[in-house]
Amino acid sequence: MTLIIFIITLSILVLVHEFGHFLMAKKMGVKVEEFGIGLPPRLFGIKKGETLYSVNLLPIGGFVKLYGEEYDELNSKNKSKQNKNRTFVNKKPWQKTLIVLGGVIGNFLLGWFIFSYLVTQGVPVPTNKVVVETVTKNSPAFAAGLQEKDVIKKIIYSDRTIDLTSSATLIEETKKSSGKNMSLLIQRGQRELGVNIIPRLNPPKGEGPLGVSVTSFVEKKYPWYTAPFYGLVEAFSITAKIATELGKMLFNLITFHKQNVDVAGPIGIANLAGQAVKFGRNAFLEFLALLSLNLAIMNILPFPALDGGRLVFVLYEGITKKKPNKNFEKYTNLIGFIMLLSLAALITVSDIIKLFKK
Repeated sequence: MTLIIFIITLSILVLVHEFGHFLMAKKMGVKVEEFGIGLPPRLFGIKKGETLYSVNLLPIGGFVKLYGEEYDELNSKNKSKQNKNRTFVNKKPWQKTLIVLGGVIGNFLLGWFIFSYLVTQGVPVPTNKVVVETVTKNSPAFAAGLQEKDVIKKIIYSDRTIDLTSSATLIEETKKSSGKNMSLLIQRGQRELGVNIIPRLNPPKGEGPLGVSVTSFVEKKYPWYTAPFYGLVEAFSITAKIATELGKMLFNLITFHKQNVDVAGPIGIANLAGQAVKFGRNAFLEFLALLSLNLAIMNILPFPALDGGRLVFVLYEGITKKKPNKNFEKYTNLIGFIMLLSLAALITVSDIIKLFKK
């Protein structure tokens, strides 16, 4: 089941990425020879207009094949038959830039759309309230009649009253008052109630003196007409955090500092995807959105074989007004691709070792 979830997750992310390239290429007038779902060998295809839409055997992502994507394709044999204006390599630098960025934009938009939906379903918002999440049976809180969603407003002692604005204060005070009677003022709906309770001296493992779990977050659902705005804010915020953490990781790598970041490969991601599904649809969608934003940031890195690496050559062309050396570009991307595959293999081995250690 985990494998199926992983394949679905990866396919969605890659197809959205490739579809972004596809749309931008069409918009810029580049001939798209093929848009494939899955990876070859091809099972079947339907040609619509000038593009072949294919379904392939390996159900992992997809691909887009642009006409004249590499200089080697423009050989003398078919040069006279080509419409140079329809090739990728003969497009203007700004057009190439948009095509190269199409995949990154697609992944960002997917993250934005998902977060826009999720904020309509309810998101945790920090407050200065202490809200009861769960009440353990046969606990002091259960005996006192505390219920889920009760707001604990005050702790009342004979000589003083403490207003509660954080769960940390409640935890600290209940530890001090273990074995002693204490009074709580709670709000239940529109009513305020007084509750007497005696925190336990030696609570069972995994439980606190009161036997409740509390939070300072409340669930807020945003109306559909504000969802795109708040979804965009969330997408930008998370993208910035991802970029910051990635920057720190790369800096530590270059300066040989110890890494505090646990990097997950295909097996690790598959495991996380399976766990997300267990928590429900919205948890999986949030995981998908986070992965999509991660993919966008990773692809924009100026590393050979990535979109960011290709963008470097396009920027060089735009600044110098000269096309980059085709052999240099070709072999640079090839070396980058081999390095990325090697890194993926190492991370996969690391994931396997972690699984056996559990």
